[in-house]
Amino acid sequence: MKAAFQILTCGATMTDYKPIPCTEYDVYEIAIMHGRKLRLTWREANVIYWQIVKPLDLETRNGEEFLIFRAMGEKTFSTRLDHIRKIEPA
Repeated sequence: MKAAFQILTCGATMTDYKPIPCTEYDVYEIAIMHGRKLRLTWREANVIYWQIVKPLDLETRNGEEFLIFRAMGEKTFSTRLDHIRKIEPA
């Protein structure tokens, strides 16, 4: 009987991250390049947020993709891309 196992690459961890469609990723990249604000709805720790934000960067950590953004009050946040529920131009 063969043993079942999973090979992880260096630094990789198992996560429930679900990659987003390329078309959504493009929206973030274009907003970052042109300094455009977006109206986002996202979920963090069972709380739903809705806010106009300025996307600053996209980042990959441990196989998960994040949007780095500035929210009202000039504070910088990050959220996983698969936690974002809705994207609209602001």
